[in-house]
Amino acid sequence: MTQLQDHARARYATAGSANFSIMLAVLAVVVILSNIGASKGVVIGPIIGDFSIITDGGFFLFPLAYIIGDVISEVYGFKAARLGIIVTFVLSVFASLAYAVIIALPGFDDDFGLAKQEALELALGPVPLIVLASLLGFVVGQTLNSLVLVRMKSRFGERSMVARLIASTGVGEFADTLIFCAIAASVIGITDFPTFLNYLFFGFVYKTLVEVLLLPVTTAAIRWVKRREPSYAAA
Repeated sequence: MTQLQDHARARYATAGSANFSIMLAVLAVVVILSNIGASKGVVIGPIIGDFSIITDGGFFLFPLAYIIGDVISEVYGFKAARLGIIVTFVLSVFASLAYAVIIALPGFDDDFGLAKQEALELALGPVPLIVLASLLGFVVGQTLNSLVLVRMKSRFGERSMVARLIASTGVGEFADTLIFCAIAASVIGITDFPTFLNYLFFGFVYKTLVEVLLLPVTTAAIRWVKRREPSYAAA
C-alpha cells in the first residue's frame, strides 16, 4: 500500500489498552468535578465599564472533557467514544445519588454539625439539576463531536486532523453549551434573558477558544497515543 493510500483511509486502535482505560477514568472524573463546580455562578469583571462575563465554577475544567473525547474519537473511533459517554453518564448519575444520600443521612445536632449540614446542602443540593443539565448537554454534545470527527476522518483519512478537531469542537460545544445553559441558568441564579445570553455566548466562546488554543497539545497527545497503540499501526 502506498503512503497516499495509507493516509486516505481511516484507522482506529482497539479500545482495550491501558491508555484507553486511563483516558476513560480521567474523562469521568473531569465531568463529575465539573458538575460540582457548575453549581456556583461566577462573575469575571467588570471588564469594560460595567460589563462582566457570567460563567460557572466548572468553566476551567469542562473543556478538558472535549479534549479527551477528541483523543478517544480520533484514536479509537465512535464505538469507544460512545462507551466513554455511557460510562461517564452512569458514574455521574451515581455521584449525584451519592450526594443525595450523604445530605439525607442524620448528622450531629450541635452548631458545627448543623453548619456542616447547611454547607453540604448549599454546595451539593443543586447538583442533581446541574447533573441533569450537564449530562444532557454532555451526551448530545459529545455524540455530535464524535460523529463529526469520525465522519470527517472516514472521508479524509489521516489527513486534515486539525480541521476535523476544530469542526467537531464547534458543533459539539455549541449543542452542549446551549442545552446546559438552558437548564442550569436558573440553578445558579440567572433569571433574565440578557444575562442568559451572556452566559451562553461566553460559555461557548470560552470552551471553543480553549480547545482551539490547546490544539497543539491535543494533536501531540493524539500522535503520542497513536504511536503507543500497536493495534493502530496494524489497522
